[in-house]
Amino acid sequence: MYSKQEAAKIRRDFWVSYAKSFPRKWTLYNTKIKDFGFKFVADRKKAEVTLNIETSNQEQRELLYAQVLTLKKIIETEFLAEIIFEKNHVLENGKTISKIYVPLPAKFSIHNKDTWKTCYQFYNTTMHQFELFWEEYQDYINQAVL
Repeated sequence: MYSKQEAAKIRRDFWVSYAKSFPRKWTLYNTKIKDFGFKFVADRKKAEVTLNIETSNQEQRELLYAQVLTLKKIIETEFLAEIIFEKNHVLENGKTISKIYVPLPAKFSIHNKDTWKTCYQFYNTTMHQFELFWEEYQDYINQAVL
């Protein structure tokens, strides 16, 4: 096991190394929809690229999720074949969000530097596909909250 300081340093090193390996400005939370954004996830057991709908307004969250869900076949065939839709995902803090994500299929741990390169390549490819999808369908998705 690592101390809190050691674990924090490993996480920091992971993200700094990723930023240096793939320098790019990602869309992430710059979607212009409040509490609707893309995210990189890395921990001791998994790595994912996600689209999180985190608004506490349940009706708005469900509308946004339903709007994206109508595009599921397009996403799967044109952008991200391995995508998973989870309408009600409960975070560690107890908050319920909607989560649309692609998990890294390979074994991964942020504490194992030998798995970082595979993760970085996965992040770069998968987030790029998410962004291509977003660029194409953002106006349609925005209609759910207008």
